[in-house]
Amino acid sequence: MSAFQKYPMKELLEKLSNATGVSGCEDEIRVLMTKELKKYGEVVIDKFGNVVCTKGSGSPKIMLAAHMDEIGMMVKYIDDKGFIKFIDMGGIDDDTLPAREVKILTEKGQLEGIIGFKPPHLKRDSDEKQKKLKLEDMYIDTGLDAKEVKERVQIGDPIVFEPRFIDVGDNVMGKAFDNRAGCTVLIEVMKRLKDFKGTVYGVATVQEELGLKGARTAAFKLEPDFAIALDTGIAGDTPDITEGETALKLGKGPAITVIEASGRGMVPTPSVKKLLITCARDAKIPYQLEATKGGMTDGAIIYMANEGIQTGGISIPTRYIHSPSGITNVKDMEGAVKLTIEFIKRVGEIK
Repeated sequence: MSAFQKYPMKELLEKLSNATGVSGCEDEIRVLMTKELKKYGEVVIDKFGNVVCTKGSGSPKIMLAAHMDEIGMMVKYIDDKGFIKFIDMGGIDDDTLPAREVKILTEKGQLEGIIGFKPPHLKRDSDEKQKKLKLEDMYIDTGLDAKEVKERVQIGDPIVFEPRFIDVGDNVMGKAFDNRAGCTVLIEVMKRLKDFKGTVYGVATVQEELGLKGARTAAFKLEPDFAIALDTGIAGDTPDITEGETALKLGKGPAITVIEASGRGMVPTPSVKKLLITCARDAKIPYQLEATKGGMTDGAIIYMANEGIQTGGISIPTRYIHSPSGITNVKDMEGAVKLTIEFIKRVGEIK
C-alpha cells in the first residue's frame, strides 16, 4: 500500500502546500481552494476574497475557518545592479532567510532567486561576526543583470519560498503548512460531512497573517451561531523547546485550544471547548490541549464579531511554522477532521 493510499489527504496537502498565496496575493491558492470546495457544496468568493463553501440549510449555522494565505515577502526596491530588496509579509524570523531559494511572482512569470547576504569570511571583526543578520541587510540575487531584472520585476511583486514536499511516513515536510494543513482538513470535513442539522460554512480566509482580516469580514457577513478555527499549533517536541514553552507533539492528536496569546487572542467559549473535549473522548480521538503565550488564529477575530460568536479552535501540531518549511503529521490531521465532524453533529447539545 502506498503512502497516498494509506493517507489520501497527503496528495491534497502536497497540492495545496506547493501552491502560492502570500497574504494579500492569494490568487493561485484561491483558485485551487475554489475548485476543491466546489465538489462538496455551493461556493462563492466574497468581496474580500474569502472562499465560502455552504453545505446544508437552516439553523444552527456553523463557520469553519482555515486561512489560505501564507507568510512570504514582497519586492520593495531594485538597486542599480539588479539586486532586490524586500519586506516580509506576515512575520518571518530573519534567521531563517539567508541562502533560501525563492520565487518572485511577476506579471511575466516566475523568476527564481536566492536570498543573499555577506559571507562570514568577509566580516571584519568579532562584533560584525556576532551581529544578528537582519532582513534589511539581505537582498535577492536572481543571477540576471540589472536591465533584465527591471524589465521583469516591479515593486509590489510577491515573493514565495521554493516548495519541496517530502513524504516521510506519518510525517511530511513542506512549505506553508501554516495553514495549508488546516485548509486540507477543511476540504476533507466538507467532503465527508453527512447527516447533520443546520448549515455549515467552510471558509478559506485571506490575510490572516496580516491581522486576521478575511475572517473579520466573513464572520460579519455570515453571522454564524458557532465557529471553529482550523489552524496549526507550535509543536514542541524538538531539542530546543521545553514542555513549559509548548507541550504539543507530532502524532499525539489534534490540539483543542484552551487560550491564545495569554488571552490577547481567542478565549474559547467554555461550552464549545467542553464539547470538543467530550467529542474527542467519546469518539476515542487522541487529542492535546493548547495554551499559548503568543500567536493568534482567525478565532480571535471571529468570536468578537457582531454580538459575539461561540467559538473554539482545533490546531494541527507543526514544527517550524513561520519559516520556509515545516513538518506536520497526517494522523493528527485525520484526527482533526474526525473531531470537527463530531462537533458539528453534536453542536445541538450546547444550550
